[in-house]
Amino acid sequence: MSLPHLPFARPVIDEPMIAAVGDTLRSHWIASGPQVQAFEKALSDYVGGRPVRALTSATGAMEVALELLGIGPGNEVITPAQSFFASANVIERVGARAVFVDVALADRNLDMDAASAAVTARTKALLPVHYNAPLDPAALAAFRARHGVRILEDAALAIGSRTGGKPVGAAGDLVSFSFHPNKNMTTIEGGALVVNDGAEAAAVERLRFHGIARLPDGTRDVEVAGGKYNLSDVSARLGIAQLARLDGWCAARERLAMRYFDCLEGDDLLTPDRLPPRANPGHGWNMFTVLLPLGEMAITRRSFMEAMQREGIGTGLSYEAIHLTSFWKAKGWRAGQFPVSERIGRETVTLPLFPGMTPGDVERVCEAARRVVRSRPA
Repeated sequence: MSLPHLPFARPVIDEPMIAAVGDTLRSHWIASGPQVQAFEKALSDYVGGRPVRALTSATGAMEVALELLGIGPGNEVITPAQSFFASANVIERVGARAVFVDVALADRNLDMDAASAAVTARTKALLPVHYNAPLDPAALAAFRARHGVRILEDAALAIGSRTGGKPVGAAGDLVSFSFHPNKNMTTIEGGALVVNDGAEAAAVERLRFHGIARLPDGTRDVEVAGGKYNLSDVSARLGIAQLARLDGWCAARERLAMRYFDCLEGDDLLTPDRLPPRANPGHGWNMFTVLLPLGEMAITRRSFMEAMQREGIGTGLSYEAIHLTSFWKAKGWRAGQFPVSERIGRETVTLPLFPGMTPGDVERVCEAARRVVRSRPA
């Protein structure tokens, strides 16, 4: 009997969540309204009371954040060469220049020394990514103080992670979250931006909804050419229910990650240096990434992923090196500039990890992975 397909990510959406969304649909208020306000309040409570505004995606949240900071033509923003494409695209979309730096191999987080070396008179912000471990808030604060720039944390992978004893987002400057279905919680599509005060929150509200401001006489004014990034009440209601389960899901993710380490222990190909850091307090374990030993394998990464698919196991690719994509190569970036990011881009695969998995599912993935990395072309 064949085993059920195991995707690399799957959100938990139970019957009470479906019922709550159904109630919102039946209320006939399905665009931004009371559920968005309640979701923003719950997110704010989660990050220690800081103002939070919900948007249609983390990409939208980051683009709005850069607009909030007044970043545009003539400015530079430092960001890692190893991340999802959105981290760099949003910089280009506001007219600024993305300046790439390399990452550390183990946690895949931005190399802070390299970032300091990349600062110029045109640098206006740092856009680091929480990847295979939470970013160090003290290091970010020191960077900001030393260089006099703003910081926008891409925490798309880090909702539910903790650092310095607090949830990611509870400290720092601006922090963006993603609620895509493959993240630690979902609103189907959606994101959020943590800001510093009411003035910044009000500015985000204008930027996410056409730049509109309400006048005392009830008419509307446009103060800035804003976009359209407001979240729906339907999505927000799901987000409220998901947020209530987030910490439990992150704990389950951590248990599953530890099972991966136990199952792969002693393997002479999938060695600890090819896995995420095991001692990783506070990490929300959105992904379990592995660097394939391609030099010792008889098959390619694509063949590995296809073979795993035939085993009924989905895998992902997180992520390609951004500066080697066609758009960025046309701007002058080239191979060899960021060797760690490039190695990750060549070798990485993402194994299944989501709260609905069992320890037996992890064992199944590990058994298949060990066998497939040793296989030969058909």
